[in-house]
Amino acid sequence: MNAARVLPWYYAATVIFLILDYVLGINVRIAFLDSMPAARLGYYGVCFACLGLILLRPAWTTLIGTFESLVTLIALILGMGMRVMVPNDAIFAENAGIVTVQEVFNFMISGSMAYLSWVKGLRELVRR
Repeated sequence: MNAARVLPWYYAATVIFLILDYVLGINVRIAFLDSMPAARLGYYGVCFACLGLILLRPAWTTLIGTFESLVTLIALILGMGMRVMVPNDAIFAENAGIVTVQEVFNFMISGSMAYLSWVKGLRELVRR
């Protein structure tokens, strides 16, 4: 599968994920950032910036996809890791779980895809 064909559509789909998230309240793409609204909005901004860069500089597609997947991995680790390692008082007061099932599935799916994209992108960049 060619990254130059898939990545622009992936980043363009950010509009759909943004509408699902902010209009319908269904956070499919980045559930791990639900507790950090500014970071969540920033992530959507990064995806739109990636789309803009790919449209302006198609030759950079692999580099942009590789960089964005690394950003996603870091956001996943920090977003989920901070909640698990440093639980806040609200979790204990409400007798709620540290993470939800939706967040765990999102972490597994997003993390797997970001890791595979990052590794594939690095291989392609090294090959060049």
